[in-house]
Amino acid sequence: MDRDYAEPLDVPRLAGLAHMSPGHFQRSFKEAFGETPYAHLMTRRIERAQALLRLGELSVTEVCMVVGCTSLGSFSARFTELVGETPSAYRARTHDDLRGIPGCIAKDVTRPVRNRSVSEKPAGTSAS
Repeated sequence: MDRDYAEPLDVPRLAGLAHMSPGHFQRSFKEAFGETPYAHLMTRRIERAQALLRLGELSVTEVCMVVGCTSLGSFSARFTELVGETPSAYRARTHDDLRGIPGCIAKDVTRPVRNRSVSEKPAGTSAS
């Protein structure tokens, strides 16, 4: 999934490769990675989109398509949810703080962090 992030998510195929039913695969994946396969894939796509937007060579629409998203509206909404600003705002601002940092480190520093909803908070934590 990390390498083929631009490809459509095929849970039944992935489950078959893991010799699991699709439902069991999704539950096991979430238990292991803390998010569903779809959420994991979208986070990888947004990471790649951030890198492409920092380069500034492609439009937001082009970046959306390159990373495997088919809806600009859904891409923009997810990007804003994970990064905290719109793709256009992210592309427009300076990224001088990352200048000279190797891509593998920049990817770690800029990795989007999915905010947990109230229903996803671990047991024993308050909702506020």
